[in-house]
Amino acid sequence: MKFLDRAKISIKAGDGGNGSASFRREKYIEYGGPNGGDGGRGGDVVFVAVPNVNTLIDYRYKTKFVAQRGENGMGKMRTGASGETLVLPVPTGTVILSENEEIEYADLNVDGMTYRAARGGNGGWGNLPFKSPTNRAPKQANDGLPGEERTVVLRLKLIADIGLVGFPNAGKSTLFSHFNGLTEPTSGHVEIDGEKIVFEREELLKVRQKVGIVFQDPNDQLFAPTVKE
Repeated sequence: MKFLDRAKISIKAGDGGNGSASFRREKYIEYGGPNGGDGGRGGDVVFVAVPNVNTLIDYRYKTKFVAQRGENGMGKMRTGASGETLVLPVPTGTVILSENEEIEYADLNVDGMTYRAARGGNGGWGNLPFKSPTNRAPKQANDGLPGEERTVVLRLKLIADIGLVGFPNAGKSTLFSHFNGLTEPTSGHVEIDGEKIVFEREELLKVRQKVGIVFQDPNDQLFAPTVKE
């Protein structure tokens, strides 16, 4: 499985269904009157944090997601069905940002946490609400409202409790190799106040060093050893 910790996608909630302009027509009922139903509400777009996913690779090739539209209203005062909510699973620890990455919409840091990123449009009114003493047979009905649409950036947080930073050839690897309980060149553990902390080095990300500073560019995440208790 490929690893991806950043993705930009476009989402659109479902549009609301249109209202119906219909009239009651039955035998022996001369003035049936309006009976158009309202349109259904469009589906929302919801992100949910799931524990069994650890990458955003699913959002690399498909970048546009549209929720279901609400159904139109019908005669006999029948309201159209609402559109289904579009649920987008993301790894726990995903941050949802605006397109320019200046606004943080949500931080899904708990399993099962949800965030409604786009709200579906309301359905339009049928002609029944337009009936009045001066307008007994209204022929107008409202169209449904469009659903919200936006572009968001998904960023998966990879945070270590402890980071090791230093000059080149300063002895970082030597220090790492001298942790107590060393089992292989890339792991070990130390004890602090009787509590064992296990270190494991993962070469998933790049390390960029200059004058003792570890920094990141827009395409690379900061590297630090992963801490497991």
